[in-house]
Amino acid sequence: MSVPPIITLDRSSPVPLYFQVAEQLERAITEGALVAGDRISNEVDLAQALGLSRPTLRQAIQMLVDKGMVVRKRGVGTQVVGSQIRRPVELSSLFDDLVRSGQRPHTDVLGCEIIEAHDDVARELSLPMGTPVWSLERLRLVGDEPLALLRNYLPADVVDLRAADLEHRGLYEGLRRAGVLLRVAHQRIGARRADSREARLLCERRGGPLLTMQRVAFDDEGRAIEYGDHTYRPERYTFELTLVDR
Repeated sequence: MSVPPIITLDRSSPVPLYFQVAEQLERAITEGALVAGDRISNEVDLAQALGLSRPTLRQAIQMLVDKGMVVRKRGVGTQVVGSQIRRPVELSSLFDDLVRSGQRPHTDVLGCEIIEAHDDVARELSLPMGTPVWSLERLRLVGDEPLALLRNYLPADVVDLRAADLEHRGLYEGLRRAGVLLRVAHQRIGARRADSREARLLCERRGGPLLTMQRVAFDDEGRAIEYGDHTYRPERYTFELTLVDR
């Protein structure tokens, strides 16, 4: 696919022409007129069609490259990779954040079973080794594109996950429906290389970088309710924080 059907330029506007082009291409991506994998016309043809110089058009495309929305590939041209998900670091679920941002997420449940808590899970949830816990693994997608691989562990007596619609609703919504209210969480954000299974599920290359997040969430009585160990595709996802000077 080439450039969207209509890019209108207001040459009397104080807004630079390159910014007008970039803004309209960005809107076409976020609204779905251009989707991941679509190609934008090469810079020479597009500049000629819009009556712009090539440096002006190149500056517009570079804005989208800098935002992670398109990539330049040798022999292919400029290709859409999709808009990046920007998520605030707060006690909320990825599903809820995606819905609030206008996305349409859905979930493949890869596993949901009760297991005996092993070392890491028992430590994070402050449980004795061998305590029954839910082990939940899901692949979160936006459209047909995978975004995150989510692993969660919860004490088995907190909620019956078999009654939760985990394909169409978030885990935290299921907890709220069961009367479980999360109040505070400890969270660690990092990065590591994708193993072969993660690479296959997330459509990344083996050994490529992934964002990671580990979270332990507590209810209002201070009980550890959920331990999450999640991985995210870095070109589609960022964490946002607000820092305040004390």
